[in-house]
Amino acid sequence: MHPRFIKPLDTLPIPLSTALQPILASAGFCGQFTPAHVTTLKNASALDDRALRLALLPVAAAYSIAPISQFFVGAIACGNSGAWYLGANMEFAGQGLFHSVHAEQSAISHAWLSGETGIAEITVNYTPCGHCRQFMNELNTARTLHISLPNDSNTLSGFLPHSFGPADLGITDALMSPHSHHALQLDSDDPLWLAALAAAQQSYAPYSQGYAGVALQFANGHIVCGRYAENAAFNPSLPPMQMACAHGVLRGEDLASLRRAVLLESRNGSISQRDAAQSTLKALGSVVLEYRAV
Repeated sequence: MHPRFIKPLDTLPIPLSTALQPILASAGFCGQFTPAHVTTLKNASALDDRALRLALLPVAAAYSIAPISQFFVGAIACGNSGAWYLGANMEFAGQGLFHSVHAEQSAISHAWLSGETGIAEITVNYTPCGHCRQFMNELNTARTLHISLPNDSNTLSGFLPHSFGPADLGITDALMSPHSHHALQLDSDDPLWLAALAAAQQSYAPYSQGYAGVALQFANGHIVCGRYAENAAFNPSLPPMQMACAHGVLRGEDLASLRRAVLLESRNGSISQRDAAQSTLKALGSVVLEYRAV
């Protein structure tokens, strides 16, 4: 079991902590609770869904990397499949604050990268900021999305009245809607570039058509990907490099062991992720970004 979980486990009721330890210690655990895990934890703790997610927030917050703010936020996204996905805020030391990943973004992108096509509820240990409320408003489930806090529970529309979202710009297939892959092609047999291509093909960029994907390879050979997730308000968009880094941490990777980083994007988009990705990489060491536009 990763040392990050020791402290939060000590804060949980003994029956929940006892049931949770073998899940966290399992080799395949990557920040996700399957429906079977959820049933096991509910039976052990005698908590309902909402109370259990609130109790598990310290486990999610244990993934937080906040060298700048020292403010540790955890979130749990409940996918339509019934699986729960952890997320946490991530900051990049020495880089602009706009590079940061918010906990809600982390949990949502975790679910999206895992194949979910909708989010039913977000549980978070602090009230979502305006940035996160706008990011969540891009979801295909925004109208029904529920947000649970330790001292409040409401719909997203209750937190974000008179909202502006994809429908206002004529977009009907919002973030996480199932859609066909974008027609990007690459002639390569390099597994890392092929992973970046697959990520770019599944990215969401209806406003700029700047479809983009990142693939990271670590010293242990593991590959982790991130996709671009655009937003109707533009600024809350989540770049693929940040998504890949956040997802890597949730999968137990050590960012200090990063060996290669590749970015593939559409040459026909009206924006580029190249400069932002290079800037983010500066916080992770001396890895040079490999780049292709197709």
